[in-house]
Amino acid sequence: MMLGETDPCAKRPTKDANLINEVRNNRILKGMIQSIYRPSYQRYTFLILILPLFLACKESIPTDPQQLVDKAIQAHGGKIYDQSRIEFDFRNRHYSRKRIGGEYWFSREWNDTLGVIRDELSNMGFKRHVNNEAVTVSEEWASKYSNSINSVIYFFLLPYRLNDSAVNKEYLGIQKFGDREYSLVQVSFQEEGGGKDFEDVFVYWINNSSFEIDFLAYSYSTDGGGIRFREAMNKKRIGGILFQDYKNYKAQPEDGFELKSLFNKYEKGQLPLLSEIIHENITVEAI
Repeated sequence: MMLGETDPCAKRPTKDANLINEVRNNRILKGMIQSIYRPSYQRYTFLILILPLFLACKESIPTDPQQLVDKAIQAHGGKIYDQSRIEFDFRNRHYSRKRIGGEYWFSREWNDTLGVIRDELSNMGFKRHVNNEAVTVSEEWASKYSNSINSVIYFFLLPYRLNDSAVNKEYLGIQKFGDREYSLVQVSFQEEGGGKDFEDVFVYWINNSSFEIDFLAYSYSTDGGGIRFREAMNKKRIGGILFQDYKNYKAQPEDGFELKSLFNKYEKGQLPLLSEIIHENITVEAI
């Protein structure tokens, strides 16, 4: 190199050099950069310390059927069920329901060729009125009318009464549907306190994200018996309670009596649609 020439490798003050000097003089920026470029073992230590906290924040899915049912009831309305008078219309009949502690009052009312018919069901038994006048009903028909009222309100308020004393619960595992995951709970009933339909068996698909019941299947023996699969639709929250309508599918005995297997047939479109269960004019009044 000739005298007077500049060494091309010599360091010169540049904008980058000025920026580096500025970072060195700024303790906050310096600390941030050091945390990013700290040795790998330190980063791993940090992850090990923080990972349990992250996992603890993520709610685990219980396998205890009682816990799953409790979460489902809470997701659908919880204590509001017991603090409300609920009314709705179903298939041209107006229904009303109120429960305070162990006392309950159910009613349905509609217009008939005889006039206005009103059925009432409570702890005191069944009563029928026609045009506001009490009429005598045989024990057989009183039982049929009572079961009809109770069935409509039972399904309408699901999963509210899944903690009744006569209910038996069993965990059946997990099924997936697309990107959704469901916990399955089977419900059966003890003969004592289980009502006329104590032999019925239900399976509920509880969404593991929302804990809402999106599907259910059941077998029943009354009125000739049968098997049904229902898909929830038209979800709406009124007065703090989640209400659902349903697509009602019919299953045949050859489809198998293991209710949880019906989900696979539903996925494949192999269950014929029998009807739609639509509830209208729903009101919830605090009591």
